[in-house]
Amino acid sequence: MIIGVPKEIKNHEYRVGMTPASVRELVNHKHSVLVETNAGIGIGFTDEDYTAAGATVLATAAEVFAKAEMIVKVKEPQAVERAMLREGQILFTYLHLAPDLPQTEDLIKSKAICIAYETVTDNRGGLPLLAPMSEVAGRMSIQAGARALEKSCAGRGMLLGGVPGVAPAKVVVIGGGMVGTNAAQMAVGLGADVTVLDRSVDVLRRINAQFNGAVKAIYSTADALEQEVLAADLVIGGVLVPGAAAPKLVTKDHIKRMKPGSAIVDVAIDQGGCVETSKPTTHADPTYIVDDVVHYCVANMPGAVPRTSTFALNNATLPFIIRLANKGYKQALLDDQHLMNGLNVINGQVTNQSVAEALGFTFVEPKTALNA
Repeated sequence: MIIGVPKEIKNHEYRVGMTPASVRELVNHKHSVLVETNAGIGIGFTDEDYTAAGATVLATAAEVFAKAEMIVKVKEPQAVERAMLREGQILFTYLHLAPDLPQTEDLIKSKAICIAYETVTDNRGGLPLLAPMSEVAGRMSIQAGARALEKSCAGRGMLLGGVPGVAPAKVVVIGGGMVGTNAAQMAVGLGADVTVLDRSVDVLRRINAQFNGAVKAIYSTADALEQEVLAADLVIGGVLVPGAAAPKLVTKDHIKRMKPGSAIVDVAIDQGGCVETSKPTTHADPTYIVDDVVHYCVANMPGAVPRTSTFALNNATLPFIIRLANKGYKQALLDDQHLMNGLNVINGQVTNQSVAEALGFTFVEPKTALNA
């Protein structure tokens, strides 16, 4: 199979779909890899590194899209990239379609086979291709939140961990999954007063055991969430409903009543955000203020640490890329229900129920669409 790796073009996005080491693995499996020039330059990989690994370096994304049978990316294809997709071509990347009607419509129109990293599952009910970026984003959320609390960013002027004789900041994490757990770990490490809200008692038990009581684990009711958010100096939104738009748990009314200069980091922004006042921002202009509350809503947070993020992502995606290339997409999907769960759009049909419901499309069972 011919695999194409274009250079990412989203604002301040320096990650790359495949490292030279990943390219070498595909070449060893007798596949061809086409890489756009300077695709990995943002994390220190030169065209020569890719050539040495066995890739062919092409001058433009248009050439990569035109020649490749499978496109491997990191972020969702931008409009100019979607226009280059063609019928029968495999797209393997993060998609986050539920809050993104224009992208979904373009992917339907392309009739490409669109497999989303974020809805591939595993035997434990996890999301193995989302997990590494959730780990990165969860840890980064505390860095971003600590910065947002500084006075120069219009924050309250607080040091997250305080100092002896001065109370630390109160950090409230909504959601005890991969993002929330990693956020809590970083916040505790910095000495903050940390609370995690979740609706799963099992998750709360895990949080309590993992942090040995250093994190307050509270069952998330509307009342508990309101009390904690209003008392918080920093709120981390780490809610995830796989494939679906994030629920708006923090309302405009909550924002109006929060402490002036408090901060919110909405890690769920890729799925529309879990805060009613959230809107996507970029690394170039990451924050804005609503009712004296600093909002950080960067939609590609791990892009700020692209080298770490790329290696972590490739560790997770490479086995699936090899399977798709070795078997062809149809057999690979039929052989692996977890990979099949990643299929969001194929031949103009929406095959992820959460996406279909969120955007008003007819849902088609993946196997039905695959065999059509």
